[in-house]
Amino acid sequence: MLPPSFSDPQDLVSLVDDIKSWAIEFGFAEARIVEPDLEQYRDGFNNWLAQDYHAGMDYLANHGDIRFQPNKLHPGTRRVISLRMHYLPQSVATVERLKTKKQAYIARYALGRDYHKLIRKRLTQLAKKIEERVGEHGYRAFVDSAPILERQVAEQAGMGWIGKNTLLLTPKAGSWFLLGEIFTNLPLPVDPPTKTRHCGSCDACLTQCPTDAFVEPWVLDAGKCISYLTIEHKGAIPVDLRAKMGNRIFGCDDCQLVCPWTKFAKHTTEQDFQPRHNLDAEDLVSLFLWDETTFLKNTEGSPIRRTGYENWRRNIAVALGNAPTEAAIIAALESAADSNSELVNEHVRWALEQHDIRLKGA
Repeated sequence: MLPPSFSDPQDLVSLVDDIKSWAIEFGFAEARIVEPDLEQYRDGFNNWLAQDYHAGMDYLANHGDIRFQPNKLHPGTRRVISLRMHYLPQSVATVERLKTKKQAYIARYALGRDYHKLIRKRLTQLAKKIEERVGEHGYRAFVDSAPILERQVAEQAGMGWIGKNTLLLTPKAGSWFLLGEIFTNLPLPVDPPTKTRHCGSCDACLTQCPTDAFVEPWVLDAGKCISYLTIEHKGAIPVDLRAKMGNRIFGCDDCQLVCPWTKFAKHTTEQDFQPRHNLDAEDLVSLFLWDETTFLKNTEGSPIRRTGYENWRRNIAVALGNAPTEAAIIAALESAADSNSELVNEHVRWALEQHDIRLKGA
């Protein structure tokens, strides 16, 4: 229950204005309020699952009711405060790095500290600030950590629209941002939803995906997506997709890079999102030669830790197979041709075969 001072609806309007100002102070680019209505997405989501487009991410098939009914995820929820935070440092190259085949390309959200920790901390700070104003209230903060349709929530909050590449787009910043939510029992005034998806006839993200992972607009086959293959997927990467992966060793930004709305991207000044260990420009050979101790040290507090050392080496072996045929690259692969991991060995053999084919064709 709100304190008596908030009995006037105008007081709630004033509170929302303050929440949006505080969000900016805590480093968010925008905050918007929504009373989510997610049941309308149930059939589409279940059809996507039925086609096995979630690949090996079995957890996406769990908690169906909770995903579409926020009140079951956090009892008492009346509104969701949807927030976004920019993550792309101005100094970091994107397209240029993809063209430099001897250097690794890592999805730009993963170059620095794990965003979950940073954004969760800021969300909690914002929730505490609200608590200072209204007293104790029921809330819970989430950062990609629960069964939430966060892009749909953000679209309903009027933050932007879901593009054909399934990412949230906004004319204010393209898609180079991360989302977070605060579920609250406060009856806050809501923002108007986005009514139009401004992709028009553009299909750049669909036609220029390296692995043709889009079945149709707004439908992604995760089993073909480089982000899934290099992060979530366990086991061998399908042979027919390896050459298409280029130098992408952790995640993929291509469907953002080709989107016309990218020209409106805003850069971050957050220190935690700045690149660590030269990961925005490191060469593939150097990364491939990391031993497990070095990998664990250099990925401490990083989202890259999620993929694990074995899959890290698997991914880089593929990228080395796609790299120019040079003595240093072949030597690095040969040094690992008999590693302790058969998974790595398989991809190293494939990579060496690619260089052998090129040498024979020269």
